[in-house]
Amino acid sequence: MTTQQANVRVSSSAAARINAITASEALNKMLRLSVEGGGCSGFQYKFDLVAEPDPEDLVVEQEGAKVVVDPMSLPFLDGAELDYVQELIGASFKVHNPNAQAACGCGTSFTI
Repeated sequence: MTTQQANVRVSSSAAARINAITASEALNKMLRLSVEGGGCSGFQYKFDLVAEPDPEDLVVEQEGAKVVVDPMSLPFLDGAELDYVQELIGASFKVHNPNAQAACGCGTSFTI
């Protein structure tokens, strides 16, 4: 799947942070965003660094940063944007997901 067919976006701030994180990585140059069952709301986001995408993965590239999403997670992330925010309580990746009907207070788990 190409970036143009994808309905997953990466913000400029997330791209900058991914580039900063992966700059010192010898092999793991991509951020994998996935959805797993669990968390206090039913589903949770998971972030991992990977060296290569799997053949069926969607690869979204923004400003040199690459984010990979597996086909099982893609329906849960349709229309979502990966962002990086700095708040008083800390800095973190945030997923702005229009499919989530409810989210927990920490923002890492959600309900569809």
